[in-house]
Amino acid sequence: MPWQNNSDGPWGGGGNKGGGRGPWGGGGGNRGGNGGGGNQPPNLEDLIRKGQERMRQVMPGGSIGPRGIIIVVVVALIAWLASGIYMVNADEQGIVKTFGAYSRQTGPGINYRLPWPIESVETPKVTSQNQINIGFEAETGRDRTGQNESLILTGDENLLHVEFTVQWVISDAPAYLFNVENVEGTISAVAESAMREVIGRSNQQRILTEDRPKIPVEVQQLMQSILDAYGTGVTIVQLNLQDVRVPGAVIAAFRDVQAAKADAERARNEAETYRNKTVPSAYGRAAQIKQDAEAYKAQTEAEAQGEAQRFLSVYEQYKLAPDVTRERIYLETMENVLRGTNKIIIDEGANGSGVVPYLPLDSLRSNPAPESSGPQTPAGGR
Repeated sequence: MPWQNNSDGPWGGGGNKGGGRGPWGGGGGNRGGNGGGGNQPPNLEDLIRKGQERMRQVMPGGSIGPRGIIIVVVVALIAWLASGIYMVNADEQGIVKTFGAYSRQTGPGINYRLPWPIESVETPKVTSQNQINIGFEAETGRDRTGQNESLILTGDENLLHVEFTVQWVISDAPAYLFNVENVEGTISAVAESAMREVIGRSNQQRILTEDRPKIPVEVQQLMQSILDAYGTGVTIVQLNLQDVRVPGAVIAAFRDVQAAKADAERARNEAETYRNKTVPSAYGRAAQIKQDAEAYKAQTEAEAQGEAQRFLSVYEQYKLAPDVTRERIYLETMENVLRGTNKIIIDEGANGSGVVPYLPLDSLRSNPAPESSGPQTPAGGR
């Protein structure tokens, strides 16, 4: 037959044999075992040859006449047409291609397409979740040998060892089959790139503590936007961080850095404590000094105003009786000057001696007279 000269089909990738390529470089082959049945073309020459052999056995004399040839051709045609029947499972979706180009979708159950090479079918699993591991091997749980995909640089230029898993499903089967050649490899590369971008925005300490719950959400949103722009036809269901830690090669230096940060934090706290103790005390002393100054100011102003008022009142009396006021001022002044001193009053007309006798009341008050043991006689008594 004409197409038997090229066993790979009309575009060199023929049918849906494993690893085959469609007319656009990647849509023709089965991905991850998701290809459907019914893609292998029937070998018409073998069918005709086998039919001729059976007819020879059945026909008397072993010869096939025109009628026998017609029967063989009809049987072969029926078998070729029957090869278009295919089954789509409940978790699959049928994608029918006409001469390698997307034609239509079919749901679960028994379906029919035109036999190869006119039409072929792909049946990717659209409900099952697929998982990709980044930074470790799922079988052993260890780092991938010779790969640095788990080592990510943070925003403060520190290294972190990050292991995470990405779970995804097919949301658009035609886009999944025809837009991107290696969908799983694309998802893995996008996941690693998005994780590096998100972690690169923060520092190491925040990633290990408070920012860790937010990282998977941000990475998933960023991945979905990139994959939608590529038209991959997949949806990221969940992204889980398996492990985030400091690489073993730098763990000793990391501990030294953490100890230094703890010392710095302690010194900062001590300084804040001293500040919180000293500043309010200084504010209190300043307020006290200000209040004392205000009180002194008020007292001084009040005294000055009182003295001024007293002077004015004295001046008013002085204008009414200058001599009397002058004498009174003189006496009050002398009283203030001589109040705490010993005084001797001299008068020229006092008994001719000039000394005025007076009774020292202050001395009598401080030194009382001793009591007499005998009876006292009043002065002038008989």
